[in-house]
Order: sequence, then C-alpha cells, then structure tokens
Amino acid sequence: MRFLAFLLFLAFLVFAIWARWYFVCQVRQNCEPVVQDHRPATLQLTEQDTVLLDQYDQFAFDSASLVPRLNASNEAFLDTLAQILQARPDRNVTITALYRESESNIAPGFFENLGLARADQIRKLMVKRGMEQDRFSLDYGISEAENLQEPAFFELYDPNAKGDGFEKVVFTFKNMTFSDANFEYNSDVFTPESSLRLYADSVKTYLDLNPEASMTIIGHTDSIGSDAYNLDLGLRRAQNARQYFVDSLGVIAPIEVASEGESRPVAPNSTSEGKDNPEGRQKNRRVNFVLEAGTPPEATENQ
Repeated sequence: MRFLAFLLFLAFLVFAIWARWYFVCQVRQNCEPVVQDHRPATLQLTEQDTVLLDQYDQFAFDSASLVPRLNASNEAFLDTLAQILQARPDRNVTITALYRESESNIAPGFFENLGLARADQIRKLMVKRGMEQDRFSLDYGISEAENLQEPAFFELYDPNAKGDGFEKVVFTFKNMTFSDANFEYNSDVFTPESSLRLYADSVKTYLDLNPEASMTIIGHTDSIGSDAYNLDLGLRRAQNARQYFVDSLGVIAPIEVASEGESRPVAPNSTSEGKDNPEGRQKNRRVNFVLEAGTPPEATENQ
C-alpha cells in the first residue's frame, strides 16, 4: 500500500513539473532557449608587429545590433587597455569593427555603416573608463564570415609619428567624415545619404545654438588622376557640400572649404603586390566636416 502511495506521489510530482513547464513555456511563452556563447579567445591588442594583449575572448554582436554582448573576458580586456593608455599617454588606439555582408544596408545614426557604429560603441565603453574620446580613431571593414567570430581589432599607435603615412580618422561629432557614397563617381554633385542628412541637421542645430562656431569642409580623393585634378575635385566636392548647408538647410555660420586631394590617404590605394585596392580607395574618397567653437563675441570685445 505504501509503495502504491509512493508511485502515486511520483506521478503527481511529474505531472506538476510538466504542468508548470507547459503553462510557463507554452502558454505564457516565457521560456527562452539557452544560447551557447562560444567565442574564440583570439582578441589582441597590437602595436605594429608586437602583441601587447592576447588570448581574450572576442566581442560578440548579434545580427543588426551595434551594441556588443560583453562577458567577463571582454570587460577584463577593456580594463587592461584603459590601464595601458593611462600609463602611456603618448599612445592612441585604432578600433576596427566589422559588419556582415547582410548588414550592408544598415546605417545607424551619423555613421555610414554598422562597422563604424560598433567601433564607436566600444569607444564609449572606454570613455566610461575615463579615457578621452579623441584618443580613439575608428575604422571598419566587411567580414568575410557571416558568423562574425572576430568582429573587432585594436591597434596601439603613436599619434605624432608618420608611421605608414596613413591618416587616422576619429569620427566624432565635431570631426566627422563621410565617404564618396554621397557623390556620383568622378563627380562633384552632392547627394547626401540618410546618415549625412541626419548629421547635417544636427550640425545646423549646433551652429544655431552656438553663433560663434564655424565649420570647415575638407575634400579628399584617391590617387587615380593627376595631383592637380584630384586637388580640384576635392575642392569642388567641399564647395558643393557647403552649398547644401547654405541653400538646403539655411546655415548662416561661416563655412570654409579646402582640399587635400590625394595627399592624405587613410588606407592604401593599392595592395603590396601593386594591384588596385578598391576598398582602400573608397575610404580615401571622403569629405571631412570639422566644427570649431571659435571665440565668443564677448571675449573678443574685452580683448
């Protein structure tokens, strides 16, 4: 009799567990599948050919997400990077973040692609650790693997050294850069895409609220064509970008224009084998918007 009662108790216990699972998971839909978060421990901090940090877990980005999922190893990497930068004020960091081919049409906020937006999110994590924003330049690329197992790279560099001759781009509100996706090929006709339009609207608001501020627009090109042609093309693109701010947005603040032509590349125009490098040339064809606070009128009058 006691054995039968025990069997009935077990049956009731099994039924209760099943009933709770059915109500919570099937009826309320509150059960989420357990996601196995396997990450390669290949994250590094490098300086030229030297590896300074190694064997940290890679960052993880869900599809179409710009915010990384952090684990304890990621937090430790960022903490250690902050300590290195505090100990070495003569060094900055380039954060390069990748995006999937399937994410190519996503342009969040002021950034033209998800790679730059992801790099900026990592930079914000460093700013929260007490680092200055302008100590981080940003770069981007398209991942060859859809699983995006290695989405971020960190490189320490000397901001005062000529190095490989490539300029670092910071991508901040007061020093923002956009590619020639906003121009027809080999043309100066300015047709801003959504990210640049959003940025331009915010610049208009900033200039309205800061009447002492001004802006400089600088055009850059790749190395195809003569120096003189590229210098002129960069200037015409900067001039037409200025006209957009003046004619379409009604900006009345001073806007200077300049051109660097092909003289300040951010990436190689050709590979080490001498072949064409379309990705590098794409990054070099850009327009740079630099905001300057200027001198307030009151300060000028009192001088």
